[in-house]
Amino acid sequence: MTLKRTLAVAACAGLLGSLATASVSTAATTAACTMTVGSVTSGGDVGYSDVTASSPVTAKQGTGVHLFSPGIAKISSTWIRGRTGEPDGPITSGEVLLNDTIYNAWYGPDPDGPVGMSRAGTGFGTYTVTERASYLSSGPHLATYRLRGDGVLYRYAHRWDGNPTSTVTRYTGFAAVKTMALTSETKAYDTFLANTRGGALYTIRFPRTGAPVVKKVRTSTWQTFEHLVAEKCGSQSTLLTAIDKDTGSAYLYAVSHANGTSTVIKGLGKIPGSYNDPVYYLRTTDTTPPLFGE
Repeated sequence: MTLKRTLAVAACAGLLGSLATASVSTAATTAACTMTVGSVTSGGDVGYSDVTASSPVTAKQGTGVHLFSPGIAKISSTWIRGRTGEPDGPITSGEVLLNDTIYNAWYGPDPDGPVGMSRAGTGFGTYTVTERASYLSSGPHLATYRLRGDGVLYRYAHRWDGNPTSTVTRYTGFAAVKTMALTSETKAYDTFLANTRGGALYTIRFPRTGAPVVKKVRTSTWQTFEHLVAEKCGSQSTLLTAIDKDTGSAYLYAVSHANGTSTVIKGLGKIPGSYNDPVYYLRTTDTTPPLFGE
């Protein structure tokens, strides 16, 4: 997520705790990884939960700037906090669906300071996922993924090396997906971790060219989660927050580098606090290394 994420039209919010390493390949956390789970409250405020994979799991929750009218936020991409470059301090930005229109939105470090939005497109009222993946090294890459409720997924891909190009690819067959979280951003592919309404858990790899590669990770029990939020943990692993909005509960998992059903998933426990907001997403920084969970 280095400078690459600033190419993503700003992108996302600050990982307020430092990211430490963890060894989930042995199903044992050796140091406490952290992540910030961002949210939009029903009142349109920015919310957050700073989650630490300690034993027991800890979390600090709070709310920040008021951005949106109550009740209109539907889904969101990752939000990224930039380092510098703005006169009033670092800008945090991401993509959000308000009713049926997608906006690029941003806010500064001052809760009472300036905020802004620019319209990116309309007609997205039935979409259930929007996310951005970016990778700067060895040729800049930026892709926006948007999943429609009928299982059609669109990838909008952009490159700037030498001859700038933009392409749109349409994929079908994802109607069973309930939600998904970005877990890998590499030169050759992006990967999502997705749960289905039937309870299965899959990785879905989108190579730069060719068909998606889908691998089953688990066969059942994951259907209760409406939101999955993933952050890098160590060099190749993932810290995963899974949110059950029906009960207002969230659970933390350490996930090894994904390898189908051989993937190690260690339950770290229930995250303290209530998780009833309508929208959840990852908040991170543009200095956090690229996701590499698969």
